[in-house]
Amino acid sequence: MSEAFPGLGESAAALGLTALEVTSDGRFAAGRDGVCAVARTGDGKVEFIGFDSHTLATVNSAMGYPACYPVHPVRLDKPVEAVLMDLDGTTVHSETFWIWIIQLSTASLLGDDSFELEDEDIPYVSGHSVSEHLQYCVTKYCPDRSVEEARDYYFEHTRREMQAVLDGTGRTEAFVPSPGIREFLLELKSRGVALGLVTSGLYEKAWPEIVSAFRKLELGDPLEFYDAIITAGFPMQQGRSTGTLGELSPKPHPWLYAEVARVGLGIPFDRRAHVIGIEDSGAGVCSIRLAGFEPFGIAGGNIEGSGTRGLCREFCADFEGILAAIDS
Repeated sequence: MSEAFPGLGESAAALGLTALEVTSDGRFAAGRDGVCAVARTGDGKVEFIGFDSHTLATVNSAMGYPACYPVHPVRLDKPVEAVLMDLDGTTVHSETFWIWIIQLSTASLLGDDSFELEDEDIPYVSGHSVSEHLQYCVTKYCPDRSVEEARDYYFEHTRREMQAVLDGTGRTEAFVPSPGIREFLLELKSRGVALGLVTSGLYEKAWPEIVSAFRKLELGDPLEFYDAIITAGFPMQQGRSTGTLGELSPKPHPWLYAEVARVGLGIPFDRRAHVIGIEDSGAGVCSIRLAGFEPFGIAGGNIEGSGTRGLCREFCADFEGILAAIDS
């Protein structure tokens, strides 16, 4: 039986994926209905189904809304016309702060100010959507409460802390620009490369983070510096008639990267080979790949731990390495 995943790679082993007999929902099984092989990422967020001529990817959902996408072949054509970059962990180091907010929210649910997350919780409270992080904590620590209640506490804590950041009175260590990011961004700007900033974070948490980082970088107004910025929008809350799909379609879904490229930068799908995406997380790597772009991974996140390094065109220790890979 072939283990090929057309448009993705030769086999699960070559891609660093975990081979499966059947997908987690039981819908696809190797050797049945034309399926040649099934595999998943190490964190189980994405499952790949290989047929003779094409590959599908199923993005699982802790919120009960999985989705299936075609896996498009990718390549890199020079010159690189656009670079799409993740925010948290790639452009800015902030995961510790956001994990702390999740911890505060869970403590509020429990009515226990001394509550602390365990080390084993960390992979489940970073890299995905707010609702998925909170759902994990509700399920583990307070199953008698709801994710909706957790979200209320989350935004209460977030708004307080982010306003303090904007006022200049918040945690100064919360958002630290990644080493080498200033030089990297300025070099790309000097070449006329379009820059897109992409985050699964909701606007009210992402924008103060971007502003704080740009103050430290002394790069001026981020809205003038970047050619396009996309966030997951605004939170849907009781009594508010507008919201976002960002909580159900964050990374590893392809939509944020697809939208910043096609809508934000005006790059048509048939020019996607001139676009790369840079990520430090497995969910982000999958998002870039499913959007049809070549992923460039940067160390420091959970790419290796999530079993997605094999999906990266390049995996580099720093931005100097990424620039060298772009030029090679």
